[in-house]
Amino acid sequence: MATDTYLNAGRRAVIEEMQRDGSVWALGEDLGRGGVFGQYKGLQEMFGTSRIADTPISEACIMGAAVGAAMTGTRPIVEMRFSDFALCAVDELVNQAAKARFMFGGQMRVPMVVREPIGMWRSSAAQHSQSLEAWYAHIPGLVVVTPSTPADNLGLLKSAIRNDDPVVYLEHKNLWVLEGDLPDGEHLVPLGEAAIARAGDAVTIVTWSAMRHVCLIAAETLSAQGVEVEVIDLRTLWPWDRDTVFGSVQRTGRLLVVQESVSVAGFGAEIAASVAEALHHDLKAPVRRLGAPRIPIAYAPALEDRARVSQESIIDAVRGLIAPRTAA
Repeated sequence: MATDTYLNAGRRAVIEEMQRDGSVWALGEDLGRGGVFGQYKGLQEMFGTSRIADTPISEACIMGAAVGAAMTGTRPIVEMRFSDFALCAVDELVNQAAKARFMFGGQMRVPMVVREPIGMWRSSAAQHSQSLEAWYAHIPGLVVVTPSTPADNLGLLKSAIRNDDPVVYLEHKNLWVLEGDLPDGEHLVPLGEAAIARAGDAVTIVTWSAMRHVCLIAAETLSAQGVEVEVIDLRTLWPWDRDTVFGSVQRTGRLLVVQESVSVAGFGAEIAASVAEALHHDLKAPVRRLGAPRIPIAYAPALEDRARVSQESIIDAVRGLIAPRTAA
């Protein structure tokens, strides 16, 4: 084991996969200078300009070139800088890459990874702070991945690069500096497999990305008060691990879904509805969701914090779920 950051874990994944497979390459703005956050630092010197390719400032151009390259036998890694900017390339991703396998009767695959940094990053304001994972989970043909730890960023990115369908890979900007243990040697995390980050029997909390860490802090506080919650990190939103979530809710009888993104029409609604439909006889309390209000994210820190899901709001929601049993 070695300790390293979430950012460097992703960088290591790219290096290892490019060394393993000559068809893997990356393209985006300023990759030769290391990328906007340093995810590609030194890679152009290692692999050359044909495999770490700098592009024009045009997301549609970047995505369109990658889709065509993937259709003709390579495995591009597309760097979108910010998930907000990737909206300029939605047509190429949603109408072309996501549908090609179906429209060509399985004769064509589009093995590409689209890296999109997501989430609130202090005072980045409305155009640089969004989490749009629900948009992509809604689109048939796309795989959606949301790593939350350095080890998962290493193992999931490697699995995403090897996947034969287009993967939208959403890395949270606040996690770049997060440190954690990275396994030595080959490390792959299967797509579609959740992680039980903390075991418990009172309430199941399902979350993903940076909210995993907020939920774990809340769980520690609740544990000191005698309430043991189970925290499940989905890791992959599509496909999502229904078996792990359903199994946990059957044990606890209560579900709280926690997401940083806007609660309205968020992916948490899919989980809540699926559990309510399948396990209504096992539930001891109504399913709850926590997410941001339907407002743009402000630049001012005080207003930005109003949109954040906090440790305190998670604790209050858990207490609300167990209150009927306590009162009884």
